[in-house]
Amino acid sequence: QARLVESGGGLVQAGGSLRLSCAAEELIFSMFAMGWFRQTPGKEREFVAAIDWSGDRTHYDDSVKGRFTVSRDNAKNTLYLQMSSLKPEDTAVYYCTADGRGLNTLVAVGTREYDYSGQGTQVSVSS
Repeated sequence: QARLVESGGGLVQAGGSLRLSCAAEELIFSMFAMGWFRQTPGKEREFVAAIDWSGDRTHYDDSVKGRFTVSRDNAKNTLYLQMSSLKPEDTAVYYCTADGRGLNTLVAVGTREYDYSGQGTQVSVSS
């Protein structure tokens, strides 16, 4: 059964960096647009970054543009999120998601519709 497994979360001070990974299992990874979303208690899931199947196109939320970089390695079936200049407001559970309908759809509806999503990894940024 296909699944996504996130890793790399942790506790970091403001201004620090983390790299999240998302390993895809039993999934034709290169056929899916992939995205990172995040959620804090009591709030809805929000979009962070996404990348198309080839890695040629990316899209970021304005709140992370210039600080986060999304990438993928189709040979390793793995999605990454390099996070730098972290802020306390970046604290959340981060989820990776997969959508076979493409990047634009993932960005538009990925907070509520997707083909697959992982269990999440906690990122905590202290001030």
